[in-house]
Amino acid sequence: MKSIARFSALLVISALFLLLAPPVHAAIDETLPDAQTLGQLELRAEQANPRDQCYLYTQLVHTMTELAVKEMTDGDDDQASATLKQINRYAHLIQVNLEQNTKRLKNAEMLMHHTTLRLAQALHLASEDDRTTVQATLKQLDLVQDQILNQVFNH
Repeated sequence: MKSIARFSALLVISALFLLLAPPVHAAIDETLPDAQTLGQLELRAEQANPRDQCYLYTQLVHTMTELAVKEMTDGDDDQASATLKQINRYAHLIQVNLEQNTKRLKNAEMLMHHTTLRLAQALHLASEDDRTTVQATLKQLDLVQDQILNQVFNH
C-alpha cells in the first residue's frame, strides 16, 4: 500500500513538472523574416567576431530551414532547392570555423537540434527530385550538430 502511495505521489510530481516546465523550444523563433531581414542576418553573421559566428550562422540555418519547409509546403520546389543549397553553404561555414567559435555553443547545439528535427519532419514534403537534396542537407546538419555538441563537451 505504501509503494502505491509513493508511486502516485511520484506520478503527480512528474505530471506537475511536465505541465509547469517551459518547453525547451519556447525561445526558438519560428517566424519567417522578409528578404531584407534575412540579408541583414546573413551580413551580421559574416561580419561577426569569430567567437559569435557559430551561433549566428546556426540562427541563419534555422531560419533558412523554416523558409525551405514553407517553400516545400507551397510547392515551390525550385526555390526550396535553392534555399537548401544556401543552408548547406552556411552549415559548411559553421564546420570550417567551429574551432574558433566558443560563444553560446550550447544554444547553437539546441537550435541545430531543433532545425534537424524540423527538416526531418519536412522530408515527406519534398518532391521526388528534391528528396535527395533534402536528405543530403539533413545529413550535413546532423554532422554539424554532432560537431557542435563535441565542442560543447570540449569547453
